[in-house]
Amino acid sequence: MSRFVIALLLVSFGAAFAFADEPKQIRIGIIGLDTSHCIAFTKILNAEKPAPELANCPVVAVYPKGSPDIASSVSRVPDYTKQIKELGVEVVETIDELVSRVDAVLLETNDGRPHLEQVRPVLKAGKPVFIDKPIAGSLQDAITIFREADQAGVPLFSSSSLRFGKNSQAARSGKLGEITRCETHSPASIEKTHPDLFWYGIHGVEALFTVMGTGCNSVQRTTEDGKIVVTGKWEGDRVGIFREGKGYGGNAVGENGEGDVGSYDGYQPLVVEIIKFFRTGKPPVASQETLEIYAFMEAADESKRQGGAEVTLESVMKKAASQ
Repeated sequence: MSRFVIALLLVSFGAAFAFADEPKQIRIGIIGLDTSHCIAFTKILNAEKPAPELANCPVVAVYPKGSPDIASSVSRVPDYTKQIKELGVEVVETIDELVSRVDAVLLETNDGRPHLEQVRPVLKAGKPVFIDKPIAGSLQDAITIFREADQAGVPLFSSSSLRFGKNSQAARSGKLGEITRCETHSPASIEKTHPDLFWYGIHGVEALFTVMGTGCNSVQRTTEDGKIVVTGKWEGDRVGIFREGKGYGGNAVGENGEGDVGSYDGYQPLVVEIIKFFRTGKPPVASQETLEIYAFMEAADESKRQGGAEVTLESVMKKAASQ
């Protein structure tokens, strides 16, 4: 056998191995273009050399419509549309057209109210979907979204990027032992069309649940220096507190000591989890935990309406489910 033939065979085998190592392409579509997440996620995924765990998962299409009654939504769409086009993403006219061109969906509309209607064509098409915060504009819609996804057999999850902060994940994994008390804080700007904490307080609340886990029975909402404070009582006499504040952070106390939690470590950890989810179909956050988070925030609003009374999560879940 000539050296030329041997060399050709080696090149062919090398190409075959390289092809075998190449992950299957996942074409991603975005619904909504009124949040900076759209541009940030696309820059991560469409980078010339993305992280190995994100390879071959380009954002290829976007449906850009925003919400006409939220000023920040209306104002952002034109510039973000320009930016997304410059990143090589095609803008389409309908959600049906979007889902026909992609393998998975990022539902990024900043307004949670249209999420139920926007996700239905995705569920009908059987495409896995990540829904950015807030998952919905009401606890009732959040329950309906998970129910319809389950009925359709389509994997779905929702999360704030704060869930995947390193120190919160370390505490959840047992670094501090069983957590007995945790406080987290984040900004909590309010949008009048949503329950108070759904719009931005979700970040700090998500970090709180990342550390504490499920099992919150009741909450009381008060204020300190004009800032929101929500105290939750967990099973086993455990206490979790969310505070409105500047930046992101917190502290947790466990059987083995205490440590910082609630850090924001950028968007990439969340994007890595989303791609892992698209490839495996296994959500990194259980629907029950996400619904408990939104019940916590809805109960905080009900506590506010009742002048700071203690409100059970069970009561707001029952009310939402009955509606």
